Amino acid sequence: MAKKDKSSSEKTSFEAQMEELEALIEQIEAGEIGLEESIKAYERGVDLIKSCRGVLGQAEQRVEELSKKLQDDSSGDDDA
Repeated sequence: MAKKDKSSSEKTSFEAQMEELEALIEQIEAGEIGLEESIKAYERGVDLIKSCRGVLGQAEQRVEELSKKLQDDSSGDDDA
């Protein structure tokens, strides 16, 4: 059950990071913040993008592993 909680936590973390990133983009584009704050927001955005890419990379790897496992299992069924 701890594994399920971890997945839920990762999703929440990913979703929260995406929401924060979207908010930062809106603030910068709207000119709601000054230059210094825009630079800080941009730096934070870069960190968020890196983190989100890492999560997506792990998810992609897991999907590939599951797809390969499914193919392997299907191939084994054909031999029977």
